[in-house]
Amino acid sequence: QVQLVESGGGLVQPGGSLRLSCAADRTISSIYVMAWYRQAPGKQREFVAYMTSAGITNYAGSVKGRFTISRDNANNTVYLQMNSLRTEDTAVYYCKAVFSGKEYWGQGTQVTVSS
Repeated sequence: QVQLVESGGGLVQPGGSLRLSCAADRTISSIYVMAWYRQAPGKQREFVAYMTSAGITNYAGSVKGRFTISRDNANNTVYLQMNSLRTEDTAVYYCKAVFSGKEYWGQGTQVTVSS
């Protein structure tokens, strides 16, 4: 099993930045994929970004060039650096791990972009 805890959400003005953290309770280098998803009110959960254990990354078109996924293996933490935030980025952001053929989710952290 993998337990994930997200943090770093909050209220930010349009154009601002936030960095989300996802701490895992096991070595993340052993986890095949670490990813971020988000869910806005009244909408389905959508993919934001992922990073494989080999360091391959991929981003949703709506965040490419603004968001960056990274990891700190020493601290078993994956980050999502979010720059140039827009009101449409407002959502609950979830961390997901794919490990041994199963998916594990964190509890989510709220990001609100508003003036």
